[in-house]
Amino acid sequence: MNIKIFFCAFSFAILFTNAVNAQQKESARVKYNFNYGWKLNVGDVEEAKNGAYDDKKWSDVNLPYAWNQAEAFKKDITQLSTGIAWYRKTFQLPKDSNDKKVFIEFEGVRQMGEIYLNGTFIGRHENGVMAFGFDLTPYVKPYPQENVIAVKTDNDWKYREKLTNSGFQWNNNNFNANYGGIPKNVFLHIKSKVYQTLPLYSTLGTTGTYVYATDFNIAEKKAVVNVSSQVKNELSKAVNAQLKVSMVDMEGKEVASFLGDSYTVNPNEKKDLEAAKALNNLNFWSWGYGYLYTVTSEVLIDNKSVDKVSIQTGFRKAKFEKGMVYLNDRVIQMKGYAQRTSNEWPSVGMSVPAWMSDYSNSLMVKSNGNLVRWMHVTPWKQDVESCDRVGMIQAMPAGDAEADVTGRRWEQRTELMRDAIIYNRNNPSILFYESGNEGISEDHMKEMLAIRNLYDPYGGRAIGSREMLDSKVAEYGGEMLYINKSAKLPFWATEYSRDEGLRKYWDEFTPPFHKNGTGGTTHTNVNGTKVADASTYNRNQDTHAVENVARWYDYWEMRPGTGERVSSGGVNIIFSDSNTHYRGQENYRRSGEVDAMRIPKDNFYAHQVIWDGWVDTETPKAHIVGHWNYEKEITKDITVISTADVVELFVNNVSLGKGVQSKRFLFTFKNVPFKPGNIKAIGYDKSGKQVCENEIRTAGKPYALKLSTIERPGGTLANANDLAIVQVEVVDEKGNRCPTALNMIDFEVKGQGTFVGGIAQGTDNYIGASSLPVECGVNRIMVRSTETEGVINIKATSKSLKSDVVAVKTIKTDLGKLSVNLPNENLPSFTEKGSTSATPSFTRTRLAVPIIGAKTNSNQADAFKSYDDNELTQWSYGKNDKVVIEYELEREANINQVVMKLAGWKSKKYPIRIFVDNKKVFEGSTPTGLGYVTLDVTSTKGKKVQIELLGSAKDSDAINLVEITGKVDQAGLNAGDKTIQRLPIIEIEFYEPIL
Repeated sequence: MNIKIFFCAFSFAILFTNAVNAQQKESARVKYNFNYGWKLNVGDVEEAKNGAYDDKKWSDVNLPYAWNQAEAFKKDITQLSTGIAWYRKTFQLPKDSNDKKVFIEFEGVRQMGEIYLNGTFIGRHENGVMAFGFDLTPYVKPYPQENVIAVKTDNDWKYREKLTNSGFQWNNNNFNANYGGIPKNVFLHIKSKVYQTLPLYSTLGTTGTYVYATDFNIAEKKAVVNVSSQVKNELSKAVNAQLKVSMVDMEGKEVASFLGDSYTVNPNEKKDLEAAKALNNLNFWSWGYGYLYTVTSEVLIDNKSVDKVSIQTGFRKAKFEKGMVYLNDRVIQMKGYAQRTSNEWPSVGMSVPAWMSDYSNSLMVKSNGNLVRWMHVTPWKQDVESCDRVGMIQAMPAGDAEADVTGRRWEQRTELMRDAIIYNRNNPSILFYESGNEGISEDHMKEMLAIRNLYDPYGGRAIGSREMLDSKVAEYGGEMLYINKSAKLPFWATEYSRDEGLRKYWDEFTPPFHKNGTGGTTHTNVNGTKVADASTYNRNQDTHAVENVARWYDYWEMRPGTGERVSSGGVNIIFSDSNTHYRGQENYRRSGEVDAMRIPKDNFYAHQVIWDGWVDTETPKAHIVGHWNYEKEITKDITVISTADVVELFVNNVSLGKGVQSKRFLFTFKNVPFKPGNIKAIGYDKSGKQVCENEIRTAGKPYALKLSTIERPGGTLANANDLAIVQVEVVDEKGNRCPTALNMIDFEVKGQGTFVGGIAQGTDNYIGASSLPVECGVNRIMVRSTETEGVINIKATSKSLKSDVVAVKTIKTDLGKLSVNLPNENLPSFTEKGSTSATPSFTRTRLAVPIIGAKTNSNQADAFKSYDDNELTQWSYGKNDKVVIEYELEREANINQVVMKLAGWKSKKYPIRIFVDNKKVFEGSTPTGLGYVTLDVTSTKGKKVQIELLGSAKDSDAINLVEITGKVDQAGLNAGDKTIQRLPIIEIEFYEPIL
């Protein structure tokens, strides 16, 4: 049985892509897939640049292919092989290409690529991240002569720019997994002498075509669609040219065709040609609704088409104000993942077929995530386009490590941002441009803003970076580990949960009995210091899921609708386990909500529950953490994650009562004895009505293996590069997965495919091994097609279990050196969540009462800093006298909540007393958290609120957050502030209930 059903949300749309596909094939006459028929040699052979060099003994590869990709997850990121490798390809131009322009486009080479054509040096690209291209016209031999292109690559971690001897800040062995060579796609473009340029600025100096919409009317489904295309004339005479634009929807119907004005383009001149039209009945791109149009712009000379460019894009309206993000006029709180840009898989690294990018990225949407913040460097085009299709909002960085820089290294960052914006500005899923992984200076932020304004003034994208909390230039910000709020710019956490846990570990009661906090640390920090204790990061599935919910609660509590100053959300680091910096005994990062083969952990289902909605939770859900297959004597606490108001637990239909609620979404049932059968959680609303349920049944003894496949929609391609995922489960006699099974599985692959493998805990992480165990009753491997269409037969066997077989049929594709089948061809969009709703995304839960002044007998001049909507300022009482500050409100109000951000929020508990018009409404210690704390006070009417410190702050180690450099974050405190007799208020707010 195939689990293509799991991917059916994509597959159904294939029926509607025929017309779009036909148009893509038409444009493929000028854009060719250049991935097939390459030769590879690992090692430096300088003679390989010469056309006559004999490369017959080199390895045959089809791109994308990183020469060290088989090491992915087998080796620690710092140990991935580096060095020089050469790629060569022999090809002919098409018959009708004489007297035409020829360009090559690389989506990226790591770290450096030198390009030679027929022995002539064409150019070099060195940043290791961005796409680039060259004009081959002067050097290419016409049909039927053969051409030889040779690419020398060097992925040395310490590679330095030839002209300046400067390294690249982002070529970093903490986060930027080093898959060397040509790990991304390559294309060849054949164009006329009057043509629309390519968006490859750094090497060609050209900006390509810009498609954008203005004058949105979301309610009436209207907007003006604009196309601006840079056209270059390489004829010897001037021409009068104009743009003709056609637009085709996802059903293959042409919905618009319009002409722009005529322009005179002089010889060797580049000029932007423009066309625009107001359109009705538009489908707007949205979260989980990857609605895309194919916009084709043609250059007409004397009413004859001489050049054509097709761009798949979508249209959406975005706005960033009042501390919130608006998508299509609806507020959306950011909920998602800070994902490593490599987005890698075992044994193949980042070089996966485009459908696997869709599969992985769609899982983020299925977990109810709406934002992926790619970390440190710009993602490759395949992932950018994939997010368009699956409806996943993106934050796109340029390149950075962990600090602002100056000189040539800063220039490299601005150049990369410029190139990335030009290359990706037609992709609707990008809503944020990230200028730095850490805060940058105001002058640097101004430079980045100017780049955005020059090259993407109409794209509806905010530019900012981490921190920038008091910036007058940045358009968004947010810290890395904590929660921020604002009444002006949207602030969202760029990563807020770093805990790690193998999928293999259910809990301390299930083999292999992983007690929370065990796991050890076997490496050093990136600065060379030893990680003394990483126990707080090493979790099992139970506690990892619960911790992620607890961490999210701080953001949910301060969501839009809870006042004028709000949090715009945050992203959890990371989505899938990653071949990057780690804190456990395995040599890779295990913080994912899915493992490296994208098998969900309990964290995945936790997020499905708590993130269901744009802001407020919209569909009540429940998830029982763990399984129900214990030994008879086991008694354990059961946690249910739910958005219901009350949760009741049943074991074999006997009620165990209502759970103890905490952090809004966690319901705990203490000391539940295991009894074989079923465990069921039922959620109720405040009126007692049942709104959701979740049930787990005890599986029987392991009986058989069950194989299923996840494949490319439309079928696996016989191109020696496509992959199929094969899932193996250990099941009981009724076909139920056995959740505690750890059986070793032997795989055999025959036919038109080869074994690639998967991952599991063990020696070398079982990378490339044909025998590997299931974990929690399930695992996955990959098989690769050959270039011959046929059938791949996969057999799985295991001692004492019934074996199983499954077949993958591969289909013929164009394997020509200039293939007309593009890598993303026929891939459908994910539209499961539907278009943007017109209903409000949140209900207001309380009213903020403005502060008009504050009085104190210490540091009076700074008192306003405690309520100035600037989290980089604070008021602090600096003496040993009685610590008191009194606030005057704009009006008399019935105060029932006080919200504060106090320096040292993660480690300090302040004993305080609060008065409203001299009536005591609260006395106690403030809790720790990720930033803000909400104190429920005795509801009291008044206009003045007094805060008094009653003693020294007490230390707490409940939240242990350490940077990858080994630095302990002080959360607003000065280093060494162990015990303080002062009250440092960063921000304070007062609220009254909505009547």
